[in-house]
Amino acid sequence: MSRRGGHVQRCLRWGALGLTVLMLVTASAGDADARGKRGRKAAASSYSPPQASIVVDANSGKVLQQTNADSIRHPASLTKIMTLYMLFERLEAGKLKLNSELPVSAHAAAQAPSKLALKPGETIQVETAIRAIVTKSANDVAVVIGEAIGGDEPTFGRMMTAKARALGMSQTTYRNASGLPDDEQVTTARDQALLGRAIQDRFPNYYHYFSTRTFAFRGKMMRNHNRLLGAVDGVDGIKTGYIRASGFNIVTSVKRNKRYVVAVVFGGPSARTRDTRVRGLIEGHIQTASTTRTTPPIAEGTAMAENKLPAKPPTPLRDPREDVVATSQGGPSLGSTEPIKPIAVKTVNVTAGTRMAALSALPSDSRKLSPPPANTASVTTVATVKSEPPPQPPGAAPGILGVLPAHEVKPSRGPQLAAVGDKTPAPVSAAENAAKARGGWMIQVGAFPDEDNAKERLSTAQTKAKEQLGKADPFTEKIAKGDRSLYRARFAGLDKDQAENACKNLKRSEIPCMLLKN
Repeated sequence: MSRRGGHVQRCLRWGALGLTVLMLVTASAGDADARGKRGRKAAASSYSPPQASIVVDANSGKVLQQTNADSIRHPASLTKIMTLYMLFERLEAGKLKLNSELPVSAHAAAQAPSKLALKPGETIQVETAIRAIVTKSANDVAVVIGEAIGGDEPTFGRMMTAKARALGMSQTTYRNASGLPDDEQVTTARDQALLGRAIQDRFPNYYHYFSTRTFAFRGKMMRNHNRLLGAVDGVDGIKTGYIRASGFNIVTSVKRNKRYVVAVVFGGPSARTRDTRVRGLIEGHIQTASTTRTTPPIAEGTAMAENKLPAKPPTPLRDPREDVVATSQGGPSLGSTEPIKPIAVKTVNVTAGTRMAALSALPSDSRKLSPPPANTASVTTVATVKSEPPPQPPGAAPGILGVLPAHEVKPSRGPQLAAVGDKTPAPVSAAENAAKARGGWMIQVGAFPDEDNAKERLSTAQTKAKEQLGKADPFTEKIAKGDRSLYRARFAGLDKDQAENACKNLKRSEIPCMLLKN
């Protein structure tokens, strides 16, 4: 009996010990799980991608709100708006039909999710592809479309960039059809608002696809990532996007009581935060929007045909961030609604596709220029050049908007002459000689379809890099491309160190900068 009792007692002790160990292990696992959850929450709360936003009254073209609207951002899946723009163009031209079958390549099938998991050798109908993009945001399908139109994805990216330029999206560069991460694939909130309006003006017969809420594919139902559809009165599309570098983005269109606005938000730390932000922008500004359409439909320029692709788009900034605060001079940050203090700027005209040979530089302190007498005709230096420029040399820095740099142009030995292209001379002013004496370098900080925008960029750049550009000579260089003009924003009269340091400062403020040799 005592043996049996001792055995029972030993069993009870071992059982109690085992239970204690189990409780300790469970508690430890629970603590680890709690710590993991806290860590994930902390990581999520520390995620703060750079933000930007804009609200545009599409009836009047007026900007109702903007924050960092011209700051460089990554478009993520907003890229697919342009992918569909290119597809709608082919449908309208009859080059494709809604029931056309598009082949799936191995490259397309290998894309990262979100995707339909298409297999190489399969095909997908055009209409199915459209619905898959507006709902599932399928990356493999976007590449299928790009390859069908461009032959390969890099070529399609160049075609998309050319189309962006034709629409006036001067700060947008596309490298792929899907929006998957690429440091060189960049845009701005303003450019995306322009595209959001253009695709509706241009393709009213196809835009309705952006309001698709659900999509069934091979027995699986997929819901549109744009959760504002059906939740916010008047929202009819158009696209959301996310990659780590950009945060959660959205371009959305709202038509309510004859009012029509397009709102863009970049940099939401979560989809919910992004949606809350854009809801607030819509409700806060739609009542001030016009009820009458007064602005003309957005039309493409004629300068960029599909077979005239840009050689290489501008090199974007890595790790985009918020605009820095203006310096003590008091200039506003890029994208601000504050007024710009004007600076005197010279405009120089050149013909299409040319390199700058001669510029009438301003005196060293351009802001002290006096206006010409009322009866004095304005004199503009015009460089006469060959219609086709020589090829860009290997290793040359890319030009803004695909414009070739001018560093190969060298002055001739003859007095007051500079060589342009091959042997065509152009006059060189004494002011230019003075600028070259101070420094043989210049920088370009942008190119714009409107001269006022170019002058605004010059003013902003001079504020951001006051130390290097305070005594530089700002000027706009007008170039004609067919029926369209662009205005390059440039500073002359710099030495190499000043030019390099100016570009470094400007790039930190998310202003593109290109170094050029006179």
